[in-house]
Amino acid sequence: MRATSYPMGFLMNIDFNIPPYVGSELDYVREAAAVNHKICGDGPFTRRCDDWMERRFGARKVLLTTSGTTALEMAAILSGLEPGDEVILPSYTFSSTATAFQLMGATLVFVDIRPDTMNIDEDRIERAITSRTRVIVAVHYAGVSCEMDKICDIASRHGILVVEDAAQGVMSTYKGRALGTIGTFGCYSFHETKNYSMGEGGALVINDDDYVERAEIIREKGTNRQRFFRGQVDKYTWVDRGSSYLPSDLNAAYLWAQLEQADAINDDRLESWRYYRDELAALADAGKIELPTVPDGCVHNAHMFYLKCADLAERTALIAFLKERGVMAVFHYIPLHSSPAGKRFGRFDGEDTHTTSESERLVRLPLYYGLSAEDRRRVVGLVKEFYGREKG
Repeated sequence: MRATSYPMGFLMNIDFNIPPYVGSELDYVREAAAVNHKICGDGPFTRRCDDWMERRFGARKVLLTTSGTTALEMAAILSGLEPGDEVILPSYTFSSTATAFQLMGATLVFVDIRPDTMNIDEDRIERAITSRTRVIVAVHYAGVSCEMDKICDIASRHGILVVEDAAQGVMSTYKGRALGTIGTFGCYSFHETKNYSMGEGGALVINDDDYVERAEIIREKGTNRQRFFRGQVDKYTWVDRGSSYLPSDLNAAYLWAQLEQADAINDDRLESWRYYRDELAALADAGKIELPTVPDGCVHNAHMFYLKCADLAERTALIAFLKERGVMAVFHYIPLHSSPAGKRFGRFDGEDTHTTSESERLVRLPLYYGLSAEDRRRVVGLVKEFYGREKG
């Protein structure tokens, strides 16, 4: 844990997020440029990252992409969606979860979330299925898994694919299986806000060998270039739809430094997460706040720590109170079904019992690799001060 000390009487702002940095990133970027002379896609560092994730997570195939969004777009293409097909997903998620499938002409069918995990309510999925349903998207909020056994059972019985939006789930597991490796496809993000970062980047996890070759083609602008490199064809050509989904090897070099330290980063974040949980437990026991739930069988990666206030007014007041004292805390998603694009491209199936009301209560506290013990004590102290003043 890196410590931060301030002069007596001086209070430094505590950022909500600081991108992870372990110290060897720039050395590897320099190696990519000056030693390997390979800075475009699929260089040595890209292969190292792909291979590491395949081994560490037990994935059949991993392809680094330019973002978590483009990983989702590749999954949408590979799912064979046609205009008018339907995709079931939670409304409480980032727009990328929806846009990737809407770009294929799919109709978005939003269903309610569970209030304990903020994940899609697996008990509301089956009633949303129609003859046009092709995909269920499981978004693992805060790195805590959805109830994948039931979701996969529903999908199997109805002949539907499962795509895991595991943007926040790198290093998390469900019943011993890495998130992203359970559905047909998994999608990771390595944006600067994630536990491991390459600035902008992501990865597509392919868990069915039948999709691997087409995924390579889609990622290479629709060409069979990878078959050419393997000597399977004597020239490569345009054979399918696709785009440029390959990240620069410079970005992969930056990420590789952090994957080498993946366990240290994970342990550091978990230490901060557990501190928040333990120190705020008394407020939760008193009924003043609610804390995150991690169901049995789920191992999370401390992607975020959130608490839930009584209502929107209290949340607004808490965020303002912390900001005035130099602590950046934030709320999260505005439910997609209430947005202009959500209304245009989708519909909400059933009742919005929890999605809106729970989203209006949630506050995310600062959490990042290297958050100092002093800073997290200050955050907790201010939360306690707020509730002592407002509720005492």
